[in-house]
Amino acid sequence: MHNRRRLIHDNLFKIHPSVSEALEENKPVVALESTIITHGMLYPHNLNTAREVEAIVRAQGATPATVGVLQGRVHVGLTQEELEFLSSRIVSLKVSRRDLAYAVTKGLSGGTTVSSTMIAAHNAGISVFVTGGIGGVHRDGAKTMDISADLMELGRTPIAVVSAGVKSILDIGCTLEFLETQGVCVATFGKSKEFPAFFTPRSGFVSPYNVADAQEAAQLIDSASCLGLQSGLLVAVPIPEEYAAHGQETEEAIQAAVAEASAASIRGKDVTPFILQRINEITQGRSLQANIALIKNNAMVGSQIACALSNLQRTRKRATFPSPCTSNSLHLQPKTVVIGGTNVDFIAKGKTEKLMFGQTNPGSVVQSFGGVGRNIADCLSRLGEVPLFISAIGTDFHSNAILSYCAHMNTSAVARIQEQRTATYCVVITETGELSFGLGDMDIHQQITDQYVSQFEEELSSAQLLVLDGNIPVSTIDYVCSMARKHAVPVWFEPTDADKACKPFLSESWKALTYTSPNLMELCSMNQTLGHPTPAVLPQALDEVLHCAVCLSRPLLEYLHCVVVTLGPLGVLVCGEHRDGTVCLKSKTCTPSGPLCAVHYPSLNVQPEDIVNVSGAGDSFDGGMMAGLLQGWKTDDCVRTGLLAAQLSLKSPHPIAPSIGTHTVNLEKIRSLAWPPCTCLWMD
Repeated sequence: MHNRRRLIHDNLFKIHPSVSEALEENKPVVALESTIITHGMLYPHNLNTAREVEAIVRAQGATPATVGVLQGRVHVGLTQEELEFLSSRIVSLKVSRRDLAYAVTKGLSGGTTVSSTMIAAHNAGISVFVTGGIGGVHRDGAKTMDISADLMELGRTPIAVVSAGVKSILDIGCTLEFLETQGVCVATFGKSKEFPAFFTPRSGFVSPYNVADAQEAAQLIDSASCLGLQSGLLVAVPIPEEYAAHGQETEEAIQAAVAEASAASIRGKDVTPFILQRINEITQGRSLQANIALIKNNAMVGSQIACALSNLQRTRKRATFPSPCTSNSLHLQPKTVVIGGTNVDFIAKGKTEKLMFGQTNPGSVVQSFGGVGRNIADCLSRLGEVPLFISAIGTDFHSNAILSYCAHMNTSAVARIQEQRTATYCVVITETGELSFGLGDMDIHQQITDQYVSQFEEELSSAQLLVLDGNIPVSTIDYVCSMARKHAVPVWFEPTDADKACKPFLSESWKALTYTSPNLMELCSMNQTLGHPTPAVLPQALDEVLHCAVCLSRPLLEYLHCVVVTLGPLGVLVCGEHRDGTVCLKSKTCTPSGPLCAVHYPSLNVQPEDIVNVSGAGDSFDGGMMAGLLQGWKTDDCVRTGLLAAQLSLKSPHPIAPSIGTHTVNLEKIRSLAWPPCTCLWMD
């Protein structure tokens, strides 16, 4: 499997070394399309313009990444020889999203359009893409349904596209309406909201918003990324007034060219290149000069935005995330350190209550970013408790996308391992939200070794809470537990699954744990490892489930401070020392001395048809409960914070719902909800 995946990656997708290096060092990178080279201009204007645009990007302090397809491989970043090849007109394929798979399959070469460039750039982890003008709804779109794939791509691929607005040969009003329907944020660059029309700075239409400068544009892009909106953003840059072609002259040329295209029965993707060429001929080259000027201007503005975005993200990390290797006491240490896995998740949900094996079942498949450790760190970060996250990913095409998505987290301790695959996980759920089965490629988690984690000894020893997931090696768990025991730091162990739940219990390490959050099956695995009896069949009725959970939790409380048993739709059972009418969550350095109790908290109701993703609900609960614990909240508030976060994630395609935040999950919100009554059980 490893060789096959490497072969697919190497054959289909290639990132230029300069681009790869810049991305790895979190430096600004600007993606550029290549249809302007293959179809937008004649030789040698196309080659000269491509070189000049790349030079402008470099002059602004960013790395250019021109995207193209060469002999069946998608290239992100081109050499001078490859630029010359594409500009020579030897190739004529115009590669949009629709054409990518065919071009790759046939080993063809061609220029990438806005949509296919967005796809390639996003896969590489690039946030800013500069082009001339995007496609849109054609003037007779109501009859022909001729709508550019660019608009659909903007609605589903999180890339900021910097362009001179919408090409003037299109129906600009309908295009803006379509972008609104797709949920695309459109903002004009500058003081005015006037939406530009490619050749001219004014179209008669206005953008919903404007951004005054590169810094404001970068803040907008960063906010969209942190919200996890998963849609694009259009920054419309007016052409400089001194280069704008005369409006009336250009409009007359457009009308003439459109009429000629119609008379010649030119359709589809051939229309735009034909019309642009005729406009250039009719205006005797003045439109070409304007075209080149606006592209260069876009490159300058887009590069400035990319640099501002890079600086913004680095500044935030410096302010919020201390360097994990520094001993400078002036740096703030993270309250929490989370050590665990990072995955690319594929969530498949069937459209039938029962899935049939051995045949194709109707359903939907959604890609997201998960991993138990990553999920918990994500939830904590969204709730204002940004932990240091220690994990490992590969250097494949998934890794840059993960780091880009996790920009709101402290990923400075995530190792990128050469020649390794980023972990992937596929889970299949039924129409009612029940887990059918999961399949994971998790080998890279073994690279989260005790030797690597030991580099962060200062952070481990000074943290208020250490969080481990069951994906990491036993030796790493043993090392962290020994550090925690030495420095009296509380440890929360999330078992991940029944097979991995036993890891701390293979030695005395488990006695250093403070909290754990198993489900009933994982709790059985822990007890079996310790040699305690467990039921042959797990109960289903609530009373029997609670009794079973109490009995299985009791042996662990000889050393652990609190056991939180997650019961799916039945809620959670919190077991530990009784104090002030409930379980005391606040960690003590000694074992519980008072009477033990277990409190059952029913979950918030979620209708089966509203369940989108079950892979991160438990991790959302953990993160929410930990956030309350770190804030010193009461037990009821901590548990209900976790339950509310879990409810939000069940309804989201992402393991951790982007809607989770201090504005949606807070004490005021928690205490305003009507919660089902709790039940307190005494433990012998």
